[in-house]
Amino acid sequence: MAAWLAAGSFAAEPSSDVTAWLRDHIGEGEGQIAQVVLQRARELYLRKVKEGVVNNPCYFGMDATRPHDLGDGRSGARFYVICEADRSFRAISARHGSGRDLRGVVDFLNGKECAKNFGNAMDSYLTTGGAYVTGETKTSFKGYYRTPLNQDAALIRSFVQFDGEGETANARERAIGGHPALVLKKICLRKDPRSPYANGNGYVPFGNLEEYSNGRSDGCTSWSPSDARQIIPLLKDNPTTLYIYPESRDIEAVAQAAANHQSPSRTGLYWNAFCLKQIGAPKFWPKEILEPILARYHRDPELPARSPPVCKP
Repeated sequence: MAAWLAAGSFAAEPSSDVTAWLRDHIGEGEGQIAQVVLQRARELYLRKVKEGVVNNPCYFGMDATRPHDLGDGRSGARFYVICEADRSFRAISARHGSGRDLRGVVDFLNGKECAKNFGNAMDSYLTTGGAYVTGETKTSFKGYYRTPLNQDAALIRSFVQFDGEGETANARERAIGGHPALVLKKICLRKDPRSPYANGNGYVPFGNLEEYSNGRSDGCTSWSPSDARQIIPLLKDNPTTLYIYPESRDIEAVAQAAANHQSPSRTGLYWNAFCLKQIGAPKFWPKEILEPILARYHRDPELPARSPPVCKP
């Protein structure tokens, strides 16, 4: 990581051909990148460099078809940081979108291990594959929590906004970006008028800090706190590209192959074999179909909006 930060603000100018050192990282084993994922990630990066949109020596890729939760507290490596200027390649973990189970309406919930459902609807919490460019970094207060030393601490979390195109064009509207896998759970409101973060009534959120490195996200790309501390500074005032596989066309093609009892690899398609066996067939939920369902669900009078309760003494 130090080498990336020292590489300067210039973008490398890699050739359109994958060089030998990078070809060594192509594959479907742990820590490797599938050829189609690398190809599309490089094509996006080279296009944005040519357009003058990015000037970062590194670019990102993610393979959301790979398994995430490997058990025993281990996470699969499926997010890739590639810096061709100094021949640097690193594979780390990243979470996929959880999706949701709207009980009695529709179920598009994903498990921790493999993602079955993808989509680009608002409030769907689903991962959307395709092209992104990193934007500004926002740092915000999420609330207080109690440390193991029985002291109060504030969770200040950084968030890198993503901007997309095509099916990912509503990334900003959906608040899709990258951030550490940290969240406060079981939040209540505590009276603390002296806090600089207190609301107009003198209350601040207080909860339990949870690191969900082996969990799922709300559709964003979340990294372990240690990885985030190295990745986010790389993007400060220096945007780059992120390509997430699969896109809807890939999902639909693999689903069709599965319906015809065909192996995707034999028809020139790619999906991680282990996860495909686990999920049976993937599904893409376009916003045009899912957003009206979600809108009706949120209008249900039996589902009132809830605010956090006041903390008990």
